[in-house]
Amino acid sequence: MIGGLFPMHYRVEMLYWNYMHKPTAPQCFGFDPRAFRWAQAMRFAIEEINKNQNLLPNFTLGYKIYDSCATHVAAQRAVLGVLNGPEETQNAMCFAAAPLLAVIGDSGSSQSVVASNTLQPFRIPMISYFSTCSCLSDRKQYPTFFRVVPSDDFQVKAIAQLLQRFGWKWVGIVTEDDDYGRYALQGLLREFRNIGVCLAYYEMIPKVYDQKRIHEILRVMKQSTAKVVINFAGEGELYPLLKEYMDLNITGIQWIASEAWVTASVLASSYPFMVGTIGFAIRQGKVPGLKNYLLTVNPLRYPNHTMVQELWAALYGCSLNLLSSTSQNSTQLPTCTGEEPIREQHSGYLNTSNLRVTYNVYKAVYAIAHSLHNLINCEPGREPFQNSSCANTTNIYPWELQQYLQEVSFTILQEKVNFNEKGDAISSYDLINWQRGAAGNTDFVKVGMFDGSKDAGKELFIQEEEIVWTGHQSEVLVSVCSDSCTPGSRKAVRRGEPLCCFDCVPCDDGKISNQTDSVDCTPCPEDYWSNTARTECIPKAVEFLTHDAMGLTLTVISVVGACLTAAILLVFIRHRNTPIVRVNNSELSFFILLSLILCFLCALLFIGEPTVWSCMLRHTAFSITFSLCISCILGKTLVVLAAFTATRPGNNIMKWLGPKQQRVIIFACTLVQVLICSMWLIAAPPFPFKNTQYSRSKIILECSVGSDWAFWSVLGYIGLLACLCFVLAFLARKLPGNFNEAKYITFSILIFCAVWLAFIPAYVSSPGKFTVAVEIFAILASSFGLLLCLFAPKSYIILLKPQKNTKQHLMGKVIK
Repeated sequence: MIGGLFPMHYRVEMLYWNYMHKPTAPQCFGFDPRAFRWAQAMRFAIEEINKNQNLLPNFTLGYKIYDSCATHVAAQRAVLGVLNGPEETQNAMCFAAAPLLAVIGDSGSSQSVVASNTLQPFRIPMISYFSTCSCLSDRKQYPTFFRVVPSDDFQVKAIAQLLQRFGWKWVGIVTEDDDYGRYALQGLLREFRNIGVCLAYYEMIPKVYDQKRIHEILRVMKQSTAKVVINFAGEGELYPLLKEYMDLNITGIQWIASEAWVTASVLASSYPFMVGTIGFAIRQGKVPGLKNYLLTVNPLRYPNHTMVQELWAALYGCSLNLLSSTSQNSTQLPTCTGEEPIREQHSGYLNTSNLRVTYNVYKAVYAIAHSLHNLINCEPGREPFQNSSCANTTNIYPWELQQYLQEVSFTILQEKVNFNEKGDAISSYDLINWQRGAAGNTDFVKVGMFDGSKDAGKELFIQEEEIVWTGHQSEVLVSVCSDSCTPGSRKAVRRGEPLCCFDCVPCDDGKISNQTDSVDCTPCPEDYWSNTARTECIPKAVEFLTHDAMGLTLTVISVVGACLTAAILLVFIRHRNTPIVRVNNSELSFFILLSLILCFLCALLFIGEPTVWSCMLRHTAFSITFSLCISCILGKTLVVLAAFTATRPGNNIMKWLGPKQQRVIIFACTLVQVLICSMWLIAAPPFPFKNTQYSRSKIILECSVGSDWAFWSVLGYIGLLACLCFVLAFLARKLPGNFNEAKYITFSILIFCAVWLAFIPAYVSSPGKFTVAVEIFAILASSFGLLLCLFAPKSYIILLKPQKNTKQHLMGKVIK
């Protein structure tokens, strides 16, 4: 004897309890032709097995089928009815081996939990055809439970991959209020953490219809920004929810159905607005001969079978004369004869072209039959029982059958059926899409599949071009809390909100993100910088004083200065025998002009890309040429001062400042600077340096001085010479004579010192190439100051006032 539990009705209404009288049993409403087909498939399989001479010969299978009404309370009554009979009386099974060897059922996970717990003390195995809760895989808690349908652990993985495939990051979940819904939620949340999906809301449909609660759920769905809703519920719980959903005219939601209702014809025919629903269904199969068997079921053949009469009422909306007067709604329906033919449009009952749950029922019956067959035809020594003995075929116990169920393996309709160590079947799903048929009905179209036996990442296959989305749209609906952050920005999570809700913040300067929805921006390498879009690192702009507008200007000024100095030198050479040139040692004047030419030209060394040699040369050449120039001016100053003090009686100073001594002074003063530069180049020479600290967006290519002490020593020594010149020239400024060079030396050194004193703060504070430009300007400005103050007056007299270029005029003895 085999028991069967099927949800012939999909909802239960609790009668009013006043706590004064014993409450009556809950009433089942809403006849489900599909579930009735499942029960007929069990009858068909048993009759087929009884006719098979190769399977269980000389044994006959019997069955007892009860209505579980899709609720755990009714399921409890049903399983007790299977065990004891419909009456609440003592049964003989309590004193001997149970006449019931196995149970086929139930459809809902909560009902199966109740049924399995009830059967477990009797060690009666149970095979479910539609209970998918992952909780039932716990062998310690449900040791006698088997199923021919995959566990929800695989379904939630399939749904997670579906969400990932279409970029749905912001979803809502609605489940029924039982283990099926709760364990599905746990599995989904576990998968969500792995793929970055966030839960917008979670609502539970009450087991007992509550309109107020249903409206609360629908209000949350309508107000939420999540456009994708995952629903784990049976037909009974979902039917009233969808009715209110339709009445409130809620649109724009993409439903993802669980296997419990994705192929529910009663929902598809009642709510055509659900076209576009997508979900995973258990794999389909074919049961040859079942359709003809279903056509034999009619009220004339089974006149006293209330279920058959309810089937006719559901299919034709009529009431049979055979139906008892107490039947539900009998007085409100038109009368029919029972001879009406079952037509193709009665897909909820007659459709055998797309069998899924029905096929599972068929396999479950054959699994029990093959296990019994193996048990009866046992071979001593190879059995799983104590002492490897066979079971007594005249008194078979359910726990003996369970041992064979665990090991059973057979092929039916080219499909291999077996159970793993948890009692589960192989995971495989069809991806179903609800689409509008040519006749206006809703068709269940296969648009993909999920095969759990394949490698990770390759389980899901989808034909996207075949899918019709909600609202008859051909494009995938977008469901995100926040739009994706484009490359060049990063996600900034909003405080107190899920991770999927974020703001997009542009990357900081010097950082990039080249992917969508980057969590953080990546810093660029030291020599690179972010582009304007902050999407890639590009080489930093290298800045140095090149031959741009500024560089060309300074170059022209430098060349002009050198040429002007050279021109004055030529003038002085040509007029070297004139008094104004010969006065105060013409040789010193030539040295000064030569050194000034070098000063103007050394400015050119500062323009262009710094190299090892240019860095060493520019500072040393500048310091030595200026030291030579100032040394010559110092010698000239000493000669002027000595010349006017030598006229005093007893003063013999000029013999110590002859031409030879002057050359020694110049050489000695210049040699000191040469020695300082030599020590500088040996100890810590200047070198090219990439300055990335001053500006983060560019590389300033400059010459590092190497040793700050040496650099400032060089400048300090030039300053010392200049100060000494200034003091001596200042002392000789009022000496008599029409052409006293001390005055011009004083002014030239004053300008020189002013320029270089102003150079120091400007040099320290100027950025990048402007630092070099400031140094060049100081060189050119001081050089022009010396040139113009020292030689412009003489050149003016030589070229424009030759009458003043006489000894008498220089001595102030001109007769007016």
